Amino acid sequence: MKSYFWFVAKRAVLLVAVIFFGVSATFFITHLSPISPVETALGRIMNQSSFSPDAIEEMRRVLTDLYGTDRPLLQQYLTFWQKLAAGDLGPSLIAFPTPAMTLVMQALPWTVVLLLVSTMITFAIGNLMGAMAGYFQDNIALKAFGVVAVVLQPIPYYVVAFVLLILFGFVWPVLPISGGYAMDVAPGFTLSFVQSVLLHAILPAASLVLVGFGSWFLGMRALVSTVVTEDYVTYAELAGVRNSTIMGGYVIRNALIPQVTGLAMSLGAVFSGTIITEQVFNYPGLGSLLIDAVFGGDYALVLAVSTISIAAVGIAIFIVDLLYPLIDPRVKAE
Repeated sequence: MKSYFWFVAKRAVLLVAVIFFGVSATFFITHLSPISPVETALGRIMNQSSFSPDAIEEMRRVLTDLYGTDRPLLQQYLTFWQKLAAGDLGPSLIAFPTPAMTLVMQALPWTVVLLLVSTMITFAIGNLMGAMAGYFQDNIALKAFGVVAVVLQPIPYYVVAFVLLILFGFVWPVLPISGGYAMDVAPGFTLSFVQSVLLHAILPAASLVLVGFGSWFLGMRALVSTVVTEDYVTYAELAGVRNSTIMGGYVIRNALIPQVTGLAMSLGAVFSGTIITEQVFNYPGLGSLLIDAVFGGDYALVLAVSTISIAAVGIAIFIVDLLYPLIDPRVKAE
């Protein structure tokens, strides 16, 4: 128990370091960008109405003072961490004067649910079907699944998303292709709202599941194909142990351990795919918010989205890492 405590402590320190360096890198990338958030905001304001030169200059002065873009970079960096510690990165430029963190907290549940559900479905189905394909290698239906997995695995998320959008939005328009819920449905804990949310999430989730399914299927099939040649599996088969018992107690249990490691390593890539998918379907998550913030030159919002995203992915990997010694007793928590 004591060794596991130190294992958790060391992983926690590593988590903090990952978040710190990841957020710091995001800060310097945004602030070294040639895009000026102040000038971008002024350009957007002047396109909507005309102002006198004095009024424009006054707005420039106020925005510059508000975001501190005229201060030394190191001072801006220290101020950023002070604001982050207080949970307030300032107002968003593209949704002024709404705080950037408020926008992020509104979008975060959409992305978390979409990512969590799609990842769980993909991991479960891909590994189960892959295990069966690796064990029952002569099954024609499972061989067909293998062909589908090989075809889908290298396709980018956004390509599958566009195909689903065209297919179910225009060729056979049976599913909504934009937004998180219907415009005529009031948000709330009502049956109609929940149904609308689930209906709008089908295509974004399907695009993530279809692409992710292939890698889990192929990986698990290869692992099981190796495990079934082990002596203990052969002995169990000769002893007349049922196939279901061999599959669950011997084959899948041992082959699944490397897949758990792969799950932790793939979370960042899946999150990146979620961002693109959300943009394709105009889904109200962090992906759409981040794209709008980048094009709007909104430093505060980009940093807020990036900070929460880095922390969320890091924590998810941290949790999977902590479970690994519990799943595999051969791994020492040192």
